[in-house]
Amino acid sequence: MSSIPNFGHENLSLARLAEAHFDALAILAEADRTPDANVLYGVWASERKGEPLRIVSEAEGSHILGVKMFCTGAGIIDRALITVGQPDPILIDLDLAVFADKLKVDLSDWKVNAFRETRTATVRFLKLPFERENVIGDSGWYLRRPGFSHGACGSASCWAGGSVGLFDYAITQSRCDPHTLAHSGAIKASAWALQAYLTTAGHEIDADPLDCRRAQIRALTVRHLVEQECTAVLQRLGRAYGPHPLAMDKLVSERYQELELYLRQCHAERDLECLGEELGKTRRI
Repeated sequence: MSSIPNFGHENLSLARLAEAHFDALAILAEADRTPDANVLYGVWASERKGEPLRIVSEAEGSHILGVKMFCTGAGIIDRALITVGQPDPILIDLDLAVFADKLKVDLSDWKVNAFRETRTATVRFLKLPFERENVIGDSGWYLRRPGFSHGACGSASCWAGGSVGLFDYAITQSRCDPHTLAHSGAIKASAWALQAYLTTAGHEIDADPLDCRRAQIRALTVRHLVEQECTAVLQRLGRAYGPHPLAMDKLVSERYQELELYLRQCHAERDLECLGEELGKTRRI
């Protein structure tokens, strides 16, 4: 996880692709599988509510049907780890080039400029042949493994990297009225806090990588804290410097918009409710 914030610091679109690639490598390692060499991976795990990909058995064999949204890297990545929800929740490893004629990629759903370079598409699966050897783990393994929560911390580290990039902009500005200085100081404090959160999480993961409950509690906690600090940075940057960098500075504007969108991966109060429930279970044990 230590290298991922650096990608976010450099470029959030790059971080979005790198995060998925490293998450896929971690998933394969957790399943005792060796990734293909010189291959860029992605993870397509988002699902429409009530409309997961499904396996349909027919006379000529089994096929995967359905639509999957938020497929980042369409036309960029070589392989994708893809969740299929019915009849059982499973994860498959798919060579996208081999099955290109069975995948209808639609980029038109993405209406904003933020993350446009990541080619995040809606993909329709057109009777894609289902092959049992492509399944990773057993039913429900993808969500049940401890690495699922570790990967959630990886996403938060990308948010943090993007936020620190905005701090870099702030410290190069010459504006020094008391209010701007106060906001700049608060942004610096947020950058320090983000580093502290991620460093602590990394040490805890290394010390105890297999405890699923602790991993989930940690991930929910870290994601909440990181989201709060990043949101504060976005707010303070606008209050300190007004509309000029958001409208006139291409790099700052792109980073601001992408970070704001990226943070919506956090489920906000839904995650806090889940965190409270997990803490309640811990107290009852």
